[in-house]
Amino acid sequence: MVPIEIQGPRLGVISDTHGLLRPEAVEALEGCEHIVHAGDVGTRAVIDNLSLIAPVTAIRGNIDTTGWTATLPETVTIRWHGKVLYVLHDLAALDLDPRAASINLVVSGHSHKPVMHDKCGVLYLNPGSAGPRRFRLPVTVAKLELNRSQIEVSIFDVLACEQIASTTMAR
Repeated sequence: MVPIEIQGPRLGVISDTHGLLRPEAVEALEGCEHIVHAGDVGTRAVIDNLSLIAPVTAIRGNIDTTGWTATLPETVTIRWHGKVLYVLHDLAALDLDPRAASINLVVSGHSHKPVMHDKCGVLYLNPGSAGPRRFRLPVTVAKLELNRSQIEVSIFDVLACEQIASTTMAR
């Protein structure tokens, strides 16, 4: 798959909206130059409203099985400032070795749990769910921000208005 080239110093990551785009999520993503949706979009209105902030690249999640959502790709590869991001909905469906494929960051959704961890030099990011609250999980989005010497990756609880996780990657 040919990577999609994305520019701009700020990249928003959202997932599992299930047709609900909260105003708090919109506010948290303001200022991003591009937004990636990691599946379970739910409705076209979600993408239309995110597109008012910035261009959107979206993939299909397990609920996106009918209408226009069924036409979304299952995965997408993105090149952003020299980094390669691989986006899929369910991490359990990952069928390649990211390190061997020169992927720097794997973005997934599905679990609704905001998670960020490094494995063998590859950063795995699940922004959590920005849609309907599930169990006691926070309502979250993630942002990647390019600085002079590094990329800061952060997860934000949009209802509590606070950052709940952060790490950096070399530029």
